Amino acid sequence: METATLITVVLVIALALFFDFTNGFHDTANAMATPIATGALKPRTAVLLAAVLNLVGAFLSTEVAKTISGGIVREDQISESIFPAVILAGLIGAITWNMLTWLLGLPSSSSHALFGGLIGATIVGVSITAIDFGVVMSKVILPALIAPLTAGIIAFTVTKIAYALTRRYDNKPDGRDGFRVGQIFTSSLVALAHGTNDAQKTMGIITLLLITVGLQDHPEPELWVIVACAVTIALGTYMGGWRIIRTLGKGLTEVKPAQGFSAESSTAATILASSALGFALSTTQVASGSVIGSGLGRRGSQVRWRTAGRIMVGWVLTLPAAGAVGALAALVVTWLGFWGIIIDAVLATVVILAIFLRSRRNEVTAANAMSEVAESGRAVKVKRNPPPTRRQRAIAREEARQKSAAAAAAKKAAKAGKNTKPAEQTPAGQNDGGAR
Repeated sequence: METATLITVVLVIALALFFDFTNGFHDTANAMATPIATGALKPRTAVLLAAVLNLVGAFLSTEVAKTISGGIVREDQISESIFPAVILAGLIGAITWNMLTWLLGLPSSSSHALFGGLIGATIVGVSITAIDFGVVMSKVILPALIAPLTAGIIAFTVTKIAYALTRRYDNKPDGRDGFRVGQIFTSSLVALAHGTNDAQKTMGIITLLLITVGLQDHPEPELWVIVACAVTIALGTYMGGWRIIRTLGKGLTEVKPAQGFSAESSTAATILASSALGFALSTTQVASGSVIGSGLGRRGSQVRWRTAGRIMVGWVLTLPAAGAVGALAALVVTWLGFWGIIIDAVLATVVILAIFLRSRRNEVTAANAMSEVAESGRAVKVKRNPPPTRRQRAIAREEARQKSAAAAAAKKAAKAGKNTKPAEQTPAGQNDGGAR
């Protein structure tokens, strides 16, 4: 293997692992935003639990990795000399979009950012025929359209059932505190499912690279690739991604324990099913759809459609935006060859550092993620005085009825006492005189 190719391979693996890291902190919110919002888990405990379960989940399945390493790109049509650079350009597109949406607090799809960057770079660096659009449509586009809707419908149904089967006897507006215990289990299941799906994507990219340069001859990821990706996504998850946790936990709807339980159950079921089928699903889209569905399922709750609209716009732009950046990076490589690879790597580092430094101006941390919306959370708007829930309105009506009944009874008693008072005060002498 030539020295230039070896350097490119090392750079690609490093960028792939950094993408895996951004995927971790970008998607922590998918599992832990709702339990943090309802108080089921403390923020730091939640992200630590998610990190551990992401690590475990990464070892449970490699079906998604096989989809990426042997499906979307026809690696047999791409020469060994150019393809590592194409993968590097695609990763630059994905990382740039991930960092930008994290800065804005938008829960966009890391998966689609990766696919978009890879597709754009391949089209420019090789040709459009090197993309298997049948696989892209069946295992990327269609799941992206169907999965959030499916998860939302499931979450809506489960929320309705949860509120129908349980009753509040504690007279507390939020009620159903027992669901907080259930949220610990369901959020853990989401984190585990996230590891079985999202960690696989980076494994697939590295495996695709190794196959292309002749260092591997089978589509299953090597053990060292699995370990490296699992540890990296776990570290990224532990970092938190608090801006996006704020959006999913507070920005879409005010989450109550029963809603959180329902949303997480729906998210976990959808992701685990897609992982078993090898669908490279966006866990972010599934989680967002579940939160919206649970908000619609609880009477008295309010879904903030303006925030939801911004998130959906981000979903639509992810594939083309990441693809455009990947295509530009690939164009630099085709013009300048090996030096183009170095320039791309340097520019990517500068962009990452610039976005990170910009985020420090209005930092969102575990301490303020669930407080009133910070200035940095421009994608989120929370009303200070949300409307009362159905239960709160019922309690207010009952209290008003009791006060009205008490006032009427007091008035009636006062009137009755007034009518009997003259008879009680009749002089006794009058009766005695009549007897004589």
